[in-house]
Formats: sequence, structure tokens, C-alpha cells
Amino acid sequence: MTAAEEEFLRSLRATFKVEAGEHLQEIGARLLELEKTAGPGEQMQIVESMFRAAHSLKGAARAVNFTEIESLCQSLEELFSSWKRRESRPTPATLDTAHRAIDKMSEQIAAPTLRAGAERRPQNRAAASPQPAAPPGETETVRVTVSSLDTRLLEAEEMLAAKLSAEQRASDLGALAARFEQWRKEWARIQPRMRALRPAPGRARGPAGAADLPGVAEFLDWNHDYLRALEAKVAALRRTAEQDRLLVGKLVDDLLENSKKLLMLPLATLGGLLSKLVRDLCRDQGKEADFTIRGDEVTIDKRILEQLKDPLIHLLRNCIDHGIETPEERRRAGKPPRAAIVLTVSPVNSNQVEISVSDDGAGIDVEKVKAAAGRRGVVAPAAPDHLDESAALALVFETDVSTSPMITQLSGRGLGLAIVREKAEKLGGRVAIESHRGSGTTLRMTLPLTLATFRGVLVESARRLFIVPTAQVERVTRFRSEDVQTVEGRRTLALNGRAVALVDLDEVLQLPSAPHGRGAADARPVMVLGAADQRVAFAVDAVLDEREVLVKRFMRPLSRVRNIAGATVLGSGEVAPILNAADLLKSARKAGAALRTPAAAATPKAPAKRILVVEDSITSRMLLKGILESAGYDVKTAVDGIDGFTVLRAGRFDLVVSDVEMPRMSGFDLTARIRADGALAGLPVVLVTALESREDRERGMEVGANAYLVKSSLDQSNLLEALRRLA
Repeated sequence: MTAAEEEFLRSLRATFKVEAGEHLQEIGARLLELEKTAGPGEQMQIVESMFRAAHSLKGAARAVNFTEIESLCQSLEELFSSWKRRESRPTPATLDTAHRAIDKMSEQIAAPTLRAGAERRPQNRAAASPQPAAPPGETETVRVTVSSLDTRLLEAEEMLAAKLSAEQRASDLGALAARFEQWRKEWARIQPRMRALRPAPGRARGPAGAADLPGVAEFLDWNHDYLRALEAKVAALRRTAEQDRLLVGKLVDDLLENSKKLLMLPLATLGGLLSKLVRDLCRDQGKEADFTIRGDEVTIDKRILEQLKDPLIHLLRNCIDHGIETPEERRRAGKPPRAAIVLTVSPVNSNQVEISVSDDGAGIDVEKVKAAAGRRGVVAPAAPDHLDESAALALVFETDVSTSPMITQLSGRGLGLAIVREKAEKLGGRVAIESHRGSGTTLRMTLPLTLATFRGVLVESARRLFIVPTAQVERVTRFRSEDVQTVEGRRTLALNGRAVALVDLDEVLQLPSAPHGRGAADARPVMVLGAADQRVAFAVDAVLDEREVLVKRFMRPLSRVRNIAGATVLGSGEVAPILNAADLLKSARKAGAALRTPAAAATPKAPAKRILVVEDSITSRMLLKGILESAGYDVKTAVDGIDGFTVLRAGRFDLVVSDVEMPRMSGFDLTARIRADGALAGLPVVLVTALESREDRERGMEVGANAYLVKSSLDQSNLLEALRRLA
């Protein structure tokens, strides 16, 4: 094969990847639709469309010599053909088989290189004739790589600096013109005194001491004319700068808008992935749910969609793990056996979009959330009793707060919603949650439509300029010294009838304080960040402006800087850091805790937690023992369930880590014996096993295990995290 032929083949296979992805997405979506459709006529239409997509994909795979994909497509085509001819009908088993085939082909297409057949050459030739022009009336299209579009968008976004610079020049010239206005007023005021310096016509000059006064008057007259000429020139430059500002602003805005549209994608692009996730999780947990996406035609920046995928997966998993009930439980509660999970996308304004995920499940048990927060030390021991419902619900976003009765690889570690909030805040958005016991939960994320630009508030603190995202500023106000009250050792302000912690921004950022030049009676500006009971008021020296901001992300080694999300270049050319509101709130709370905590003498180190490892495999036993001892635990081992129970009765332990499949007594039976023993009933038990079916996990929960971890996907950090939460 010549170099030209190889290059053509590479190009052809790159095109095939795009086409194949479209066909697989179509087949996957139709399979999900088929599961919900009961009418034979509608089913046949769906099957027909899947058959055509599989047939087209098979032909495309054959053209580029991808025999494995071609073979899978042939199998799907035969399956769909038998459904069309009504020789067989879609069943849960055959639908699962079709989904697995789709998954396998998707994995192969996503791989860096696709394996092609060794014998056949592709049917297309490198020396193919030029493609004919598009017929009249048809729109010509061209394929462009996403990386090229990303580059063009970044270049367009950089043009925002030119727009901001033009605005700054127009503003500077406006300020200069205003100074000429002040000069004219002063000149008019001094004119009467100037007349005395000029001799009257025909009158001789005054005494020698005043001989220079007429010269001074002539100079001032010349100076007046010169400055008037400068004023006219500045006025002309100001008009030109204003015209340039309007022209550059419109061109840059149009360029940015059109460039963004190239990479604005509807949420429907994630629809197939999310629908299949809901289906698989429901099948795995024995639950039933209808998943609906509303407003999936709303377009969002592709870069934000990529960042949204993980939070949406966490939210849907949360709906199924913790929200919706089993069909039997729903029937007992008077609900339909199939739950409803709805993902809604709706524009908030021209710059923001709201994404909500709601279910009609059991809702959040606020009392359990309070108890979990108290156990993990997220709030003070007595604080949960004083929290209202909205404040208690906000605790679900804190790390370590989970109401799951069992820890697994997927849930129970209190990380899911914390990750959702972190992702949303990193994108410049915010989250809120509402829940009604017995009727369901709704979580809302408000996010920007695009990632690179946003509106920001320009503030000054410690003689430095900072930008705070407007979306994260609840309000801006002023306060006087008499408005400040001290509560539990912290300064607070009363806002809307509620006490809000008050801190100085320069102290939180650990900057040297600068005198603000105000008297005790003067009001200082303050900006309030956060929501509900998580609000903090940050005192600053000045709130200067609100403006459009172009984000400059940090590169290594500054990929993560505490309290700073990035930087921007102002129109004046000055660099201003963009503050990370979530980090500021954490830093403010830590600073407050340090103020409230008195210095105390060093406390003696607590003894190491004692853990019993019950495992019949010597290799696994030694591996677990080594991991746990390296983490600082005092570990003792047992070879099976009976040995383990004997050791437990003879000593004191803080936790048990046990295998399930063991001779003489299994881990399930050992857990049941522990729960039945009055002295050991409260001892936490972690089951680490190769059994990964839903039935096995349910049995582990039934016998009273606190965590169920599967060996095939066991990560050392998951194990240690589970122990840290339980021991």
C-alpha cells in the first residue's frame, strides 16, 4: 500500500469512528425506547430503525476492514431481523445481549486504535475520483475535528481582551475630557483677576515691578488657546475611541457568540449514556424507574457538558441507591411500582442554565442526616438539634455525611453529593436541594452556559484588585462598626434578621492589612457569599465595578491554588486574581474555628484501633494485615468464621474485616453470630468478598454488615475510608 493509500485509510477510519458513534447512539437509544413501548406497531417501527442503523454500521465497518465490529453488527442485524419477521420477540435476556454488543462496540471504537482484519483490503481506493459537487439546493458540509474547534474558540475568547482594552481606552479618554471640563471652570473663575494684568489701551505700563505682568497675561492667553486646542483633540479622540469600542465590541461579541455555537451541544448528547445507566442500576438493584429528560434541546458549552457527566452520574446513582424504593415498598406506600426520575434543563437567563434531577422516592430523612453529621463531627454534638430543615438538608453536601446503612464501592462513603457541589462550584455555579419525606427529592444546579467568560465583581482589598464571580455573590451592602456583634467569639452582622459571620477578605487571604482611611462612623462595603446557613460576609476596601471577565486558567505547577480559581487581565493591563468562592467559605470557617478554639495542652495520643481480619486464604490474609498495619491499626488474624468468633469472645476489638466464603463458618454466618451476641452486637463488620451479585449484597445487609466491598474492584483507599468511617 502506498503512502497516499495509507493516509487515505487513516482518514477513512477516523471518519468511521464518528459515523459509528452516531449509529451506536441511535441503536442504544432505540433499545431503551423499545423496553418502554408496548404497542406492536410502535415496536416494529423501532426495530426497523435499529435494523437499518445496524445494517449501515455493518457496511461502514466492512469498508474499513473492521471485521470484529462487522461480525457484531451482523449478529445484531440477524436478531433485529427475527424480531421484524416476528419469529421471536424482545425479551429482557435478548435486550441485555443487544446492550452488551453495543457496549463492546463502543469500547472498541473508543480505543486509541481499532483492530482491523488482516486479509481484506478496504473497498475504498486511495485514488478515488473527486466527489461531485452537492446538488443544487443541498447544503454542503465538512467534518472538522473537535480539537480544531476548541482552538478556534480559545482564539475567539482571547479577542475579548481587545474589547476590554478598547473599553478601557474610551473610559480613560472620557476621564481626561472630564478634567478639561474642570479646567474650564477654574479658568472662568480666574478671568476677572486676569483682566487686571492687562494694561488699558493707550495707558502706559505700570512701575518696574509690574513690568512682566503683561507678558504673563499674554502667556496665559496663549496657554488658554493651547489647552482649548488640546481639549478639541481629546474630544475628537474620545469620539473615535467610542466608535472603535462599539465596533470592536460588536465584532468580538458576534465572533464569540458564533464560535461558542460551534461547540454548544444539547444535553441530549448525554441522554443515551444516562438512560442506560438508570436502566442498568435499576436492573442490578431490583428496582423499576422511568427516566425522562425534559429540555434536552437546550445547548450548553461542550466543556461544561464534559464536566457535568460525573455529577449527573452521581445524582442518578443517588436517586436509585437512596431515593426510589423497590416495587413492593412503593405498592405498600400507595405509589405506582415504577418510580419516576426526571432530569430537567431550563435556561435561567442568557448566561445561565438550571439543571434539576428529581425523583418521587422516599425523600431524605432529615433526622438521619443530622445524626450522621453529628457522628462524623461535621457539626458540634449539640448543634444538630438546633438546625432547621433547610440547614440540615445542606449537610448532605458535606464529605462523610451519608445515611446509607451499608458502605459499598458505589455508596455509603458520603462523597457523591460533596463531589457534585465541588464540580458545580468549580464551574462557577451553585447547588440547592429540597426534599419531602415520602414524596421525593429535587436537586438543582445553576451553571453558566459557557466556561471561559462570566460576569465578575471587581473588589479592592489590601491595595489589590480581585474578581469574584457574580453568580456566587448573594448581595453587596455596607456596615458600620456599631452594626457588628460578637457571637461565640466571632464577629457577625445581622442581615435579614439572621446573624452572618463577618471576616476581612485580606485576613482570609493572609495579606498584610492596609488602612482603609475611614472613620469609625464611615460605612465599609461587604459582600456576602454562600447560601442558607453557610453564608459569610467578607469586608473589603471597595466594590468597584461589575464586568465581563475572561478566565485565564492556571498551568502547572499552579494547577491548584487555595482560594484562587484563576486570573484575568483587566482592560488597564493589570492582572487580577479570580477568587474561588467555595475555598473562601472554607478558609473563613477554619479561621473562625481557630479563633474560637482556645490553646490547649497537647493531649496524649489515642491507642491504635484493634481490627480482627478473618480470612481463610493466607495470601489475602497477609495482604490485608499489611495494608491495615501500614495505616496504623493494631491487627490480629483468624483463619475462618469459627476461629474469628472465638478470638472475638476472648479479646477487645474495634472492628472486624471478614471474607465471606470460608470453611466451617462463612462471613455471613459470622456476622449474624456477632449481631446475636449481646456483648458484640454493636461491633462494626466489613465484608470483603468476591461475591458481587445483588442478592449477595442484600444478604450482607440482612445479616447486619456495615460495609460490603467486592475484591474484584477493591481499592486500598476504599477499604481504609470505610474503616475510618466505622472504627
